[in-house]
Amino acid sequence: MADYRMVEHIPDLIQPEEYERHPEGHLVRISIRVDGAGVQVLGDAFRPEVLERLLETLGPDAIEQMLCG
Repeated sequence: MADYRMVEHIPDLIQPEEYERHPEGHLVRISIRVDGAGVQVLGDAFRPEVLERLLETLGPDAIEQMLCG
């Protein structure tokens, strides 16, 4: 299981104006970036548990997370 770390900021991939278009709450958005330092997978979801399960299947050492609200 990955080590979860709380961070102050992670860029939003889902904007507030999209909430109304997805009332069922199933929207998940993923961004994947590859550079010399490795692979970065950034995710945003209405339901955090869905995103956490997805990210954990990738087998990372750590998952950075921020509190919303």
